[in-house]
Amino acid sequence: MRKTTLPTVTLIFMLSLLVFGTTASAFEPNSKDKLELEVAAAIVDIKQTDPGIEDWFKGAAGYAVFPSVGKGAFVVGGAYGKGLVIANDVVVGTTSLSQVTVGLQMGGQAYSEFIFFRDETALEDFKRGNFELGAQASAVAATAGASADASYNKGVAIFTNVTGGLMYEASVGGQKFKYTPK
Repeated sequence: MRKTTLPTVTLIFMLSLLVFGTTASAFEPNSKDKLELEVAAAIVDIKQTDPGIEDWFKGAAGYAVFPSVGKGAFVVGGAYGKGLVIANDVVVGTTSLSQVTVGLQMGGQAYSEFIFFRDETALEDFKRGNFELGAQASAVAATAGASADASYNKGVAIFTNVTGGLMYEASVGGQKFKYTPK
């Protein structure tokens, strides 16, 4: 007898919401691509956390979604995640992020990260592959209504949605991204 695990059931439920829900994104994942399914589930999850984020998905020239970023730290920290870049409801490439931080920090955390590009110029800057977010860039933590007060900074808006773990942090660092066209 085959057992169905809780993560599998959760993924199926979230994808059902994506396909049949009223707040579903126009992005339709390839059911045979694990990363696309994870991205779709992350989109459903953040829309449940903050329904107002739907406007960001609709209004952006494109967006990058990192469904699972793992972060760990003890004085020096690091994070890594893989994701997709989507424009006009189509996957245009894959991306990865790496982060290094230094400061008073300890713990581990998993989160999803969403980067919205206001216009084609911001999207093309990211796709050139030399995109970095320095210490001055700040992400909006997804909570009910948080997206309503957010705004673009230099053509980019960043949202995170914590999925697990605990992190104590007072650090400085930055994220670096790599982009590969599809």
